[in-house]
Amino acid sequence: MYRPCRWSIGWHRRTRSRPAVDDAIAAYKELLDSGQKVVLAGDSAGGGLALALMLAARRAGLPQPVATVLYSPWTDVSLSGGSVDSRGDFDPLFSRAQMAESAEWYVGGQDPLDELASPLFAELTGLAPLLIQVGSAEVLLDDSLRLAVRAAEAEVDVSLDVIAGAPHVFQYFTGFLPEADEALERAAAFVRRRLGDQPVG
Repeated sequence: MYRPCRWSIGWHRRTRSRPAVDDAIAAYKELLDSGQKVVLAGDSAGGGLALALMLAARRAGLPQPVATVLYSPWTDVSLSGGSVDSRGDFDPLFSRAQMAESAEWYVGGQDPLDELASPLFAELTGLAPLLIQVGSAEVLLDDSLRLAVRAAEAEVDVSLDVIAGAPHVFQYFTGFLPEADEALERAAAFVRRRLGDQPVG
């Protein structure tokens, strides 16, 4: 069984390489080379990685995906959002202490404000259309709220769904929570609008 380690998913302390982003961009290039239209989707830390991939693609001169869907994305590993503390009593999954430990594990002693670690702070101009979905009862709420504002200020086509009382990545409860079913239906409609009749990778 493959067991991910710090160096395979985060920053390498000595070389400052970004294996997670490097792997993502390599896979993205393969999809582009195959001629497919690509839609990205990611939840939690995967949402932050999807956003970092868009930045890395722009940096490399590659086309943007058709669209990107972010579910409760973690976009700021510096944990500067106020909801990290203000929502701590509501979030059944995370606390500041837990998030801080995960952030250190991911960045490996490197700068947490690096745009590929905390893509919230990047210049977002030119990124693909975004749909962001987040619950109000999670410590990562501000990561989504601030991202939506910054994307709009950068003239990115961005839509934000905030679901009252919903927990982190509430879409996992599809079939049990009507809010999850409705959110996924909105995400599917968003993708269909952006994709048209093109095949998706």
